[in-house]
Amino acid sequence: MRVPPLPADEWDDAVDHALSSMPPERRNPSASGNLLATLVRHPKLTRALLRFNNHLLFSSTLPPRLRELAVLRVAHLHNCEYEWRHHVRMGRETGLTDEDIDAIQSGEASAELDRAVLHAVDELQDKSVISDATWASLSEHLDERQRMDLVFTIGCYGALAMAINTFGVEPDQER
Repeated sequence: MRVPPLPADEWDDAVDHALSSMPPERRNPSASGNLLATLVRHPKLTRALLRFNNHLLFSSTLPPRLRELAVLRVAHLHNCEYEWRHHVRMGRETGLTDEDIDAIQSGEASAELDRAVLHAVDELQDKSVISDATWASLSEHLDERQRMDLVFTIGCYGALAMAINTFGVEPDQER
């Protein structure tokens, strides 16, 4: 662990302000989880990241199931156990099945749109651009804003996976 969670006795007004977009019951060291408890070591960065991430989770035009499909593929490609565990649970809540989760790991899905989303993640990971063929496939199902939200979802969760892996954020204990 390179960047440990901020000890409870060091949580101050700056941390509370950084987490102000979150429900009050999550704005404390015992309920925040290891990722937020680590990120709040840099309150201004945390506040900015949460604002962007809240858009992706709650205001995005991308359907939640597709968001979770993309996030899980990112987590798999980055070998990010923390992100994987959290988003398997969230993915199931949006309708992802065991078959879908297996497809995420193999990179192949039976549905055309799911395949296009997985390919978009792989292509952005590999070359930082979605191919014309994948873009065309996405365009058959998603409007322009949804495709934009998809690219930023993949990018944000890729950056988050890099931070989690680099900082050594440990998965939360199951409650």
